[in-house]
Amino acid sequence: MKTLITFFSSINPVLAALIATTFTWLVTAAGASLVFFFKTMHRAWLDAMLGFTGGVMVAASFWSLLNPSIEMSEKMYPSMPWMPAAVGFLCGALFLYFLDKKLPHLHLNFKEEEKEGVKTQLHKTTLLVLAITLHNIPEGLAVGVLFGAAAIGMDDATIASAIILAIGIGIQNFPEGFAVSMPLRRAGASRFKSFWYGQLSAIVEPIAGVIGAVAVIYMQPILPFALAFAAGAMIFVVVEEVIPETQRDKFTDIAVLGFIGGFLVMMILDVALG
Repeated sequence: MKTLITFFSSINPVLAALIATTFTWLVTAAGASLVFFFKTMHRAWLDAMLGFTGGVMVAASFWSLLNPSIEMSEKMYPSMPWMPAAVGFLCGALFLYFLDKKLPHLHLNFKEEEKEGVKTQLHKTTLLVLAITLHNIPEGLAVGVLFGAAAIGMDDATIASAIILAIGIGIQNFPEGFAVSMPLRRAGASRFKSFWYGQLSAIVEPIAGVIGAVAVIYMQPILPFALAFAAGAMIFVVVEEVIPETQRDKFTDIAVLGFIGGFLVMMILDVALG
């Protein structure tokens, strides 16, 4: 861990955000590659993986994003310490709400007639990938914002916490990659095509990571807003997308246990190593 901290501290924060989010993208690709070795996946495993993803995202939203946002606000906006976190959180949720309404997509485990967003003739495979791409935007943004915050010397944001967040996002991206590629395979796509689209869904993370890092470095007063913005976006994704996808079969309890497991993993990483 010390080696990683030393390395990321020695390079440009935007480059650090790019490297960290490229790592989370590559972990997604590693998970998606399992489609070459397995023909099917039991629905219970899929729901457990999705639940795990949700747990990591909720824990990261508080310990890595909202809590630092509130602590920074107490110093930067002492008269209204609640305001940046509240406004940022709401804006992040509304931003994902807008994308959810405008971007055509189809959630995992949903039927094609249940597709969301503007009307389109896009293939089901493309709609599935767009749904996960929407999911990954706040993840990349969160990592980038935290690296940017650490780079400008904010007491409540450190390189260690940014690395831990990237590791946590990476851990949940591995099962997520598999959870994306396998339904595509079941839908009739080839193994390579399933893998390709599975990993492609996370390519937006490095883009969002760089945008997040650049934004907070050059506009420091928005930092607590940006941290809360990423948290609000992630919570919206969990409640609107991840949890409903795990509640459409008989393995809901397994999905909940997966959620608890993901939450514990992220909490332990952040508290023990941060």
